[in-house]
Amino acid sequence: MKSEKEKMLAGQLYFASDPELVAERLHARQLTKQLNDSNPDETELRESILAKLIGKKGKNFWIEPPFFCDYGYNITAGDDVFFNFNCVVLDVTPVTLGSRVLIAPNVQFYAATHPMDFKERGSLAEFGKPITIGDDVWIGGSTIICPGVSIGSRSIIGAGSVVTKDIPDDVIAAGNPCRVIKKL
Repeated sequence: MKSEKEKMLAGQLYFASDPELVAERLHARQLTKQLNDSNPDETELRESILAKLIGKKGKNFWIEPPFFCDYGYNITAGDDVFFNFNCVVLDVTPVTLGSRVLIAPNVQFYAATHPMDFKERGSLAEFGKPITIGDDVWIGGSTIICPGVSIGSRSIIGAGSVVTKDIPDDVIAAGNPCRVIKKL
């Protein structure tokens, strides 16, 4: 029988109230609090916190606090990835970022979701769908990226977008819902 964590990571219905998951979220909250409370000139402290928080990251990875996530260990990033202020990553399943990804302020990645059936939802069960961002992507401020979405390499997502479906490589996309505006 699978643990709740194994079900979570597999994208199956699970209960977030499971003690192991509660403890892991608490650990991530403690690390993000340390990051968010750090001073701007405490670069080494911030880097050491990110090394404990983020699952896998390439060189020149940076997050400007404040930053919030569920677990941290489900976030994978390539080289030269930058998160600006006030980003949120609900990483119940993998959130994978390529290299040279620029993330503007207030961007939110929602890999977590809930059942459509109200009876299942009433049991407080949830599940996740992975999010994948290609290389050389720029995500504009206050964008929301919904569960299960992929954004192709070299694409630009306009500020304020709600990305509900996959976006191909080499496009500018924007809006609510986000749609392709122009091929690059």
